[in-house]
Amino acid sequence: MRDAAQETTQPPSQPTAAYRPTDRTVPTRSPDRASYDRELVHSILDEGYVCHLGFVRDGAPVVLPTLYARVGERLYVHGSTGSRPLRMTGAADPGLPVCLTVTHVDALVLARSAFHHSINYRSVVAHGTAYEVTDPEERRMALDALVDQVVPGRSRDSRPASRKELAATAVIRLDLDEVSAKLRTGGVNDEPEDLALPHWAGLVPLRKGYGAPVADPGLAPGTTVPDYLPAP
Repeated sequence: MRDAAQETTQPPSQPTAAYRPTDRTVPTRSPDRASYDRELVHSILDEGYVCHLGFVRDGAPVVLPTLYARVGERLYVHGSTGSRPLRMTGAADPGLPVCLTVTHVDALVLARSAFHHSINYRSVVAHGTAYEVTDPEERRMALDALVDQVVPGRSRDSRPASRKELAATAVIRLDLDEVSAKLRTGGVNDEPEDLALPHWAGLVPLRKGYGAPVADPGLAPGTTVPDYLPAP
């Protein structure tokens, strides 16, 4: 089996301004909405919490939602050592072929016609081979990054994983090589003959953000809300 730790020591290729399009990253529908801009891809990934990890098991497709984190040109996903994709990644040689996606819905697009209803969105699709992370230093770094993906700065304000917890946790890595973004922006695209119809049309923006923190009832006395969270 290929040693995942050896993968860590290989110097990454120098990033360019854009990812190289491939047959798998050029969409067959609305290719004009695709982008390979590296900064755009990173910004979409960095804003999310949950990805969908797709792979094939026993000849059938499987897609699982899970947390992820980006560190440079790599994505990390973690889970129980007993989880199916993580077990398969560790057993595969040279690794497990996967497809990882992240999507943000920015607005509902309500048109005059049912056909032209849509959403404004930003998405990233990454293809490649996932490898199990076995190097202890990289594993700890990845787990800290996963915590900080949810709330930046949180890994420094929580107890690190114990040896027992680390033994029960598997981490896999996917290099950002074959990757693309796809976006839909703008307003309604109704047919000209429908513009006079008496139906409201327009955008319904969707927003996300932190709500007021709700303290755990068992907090130690004197524990205050950290600066990286909004005040209650």
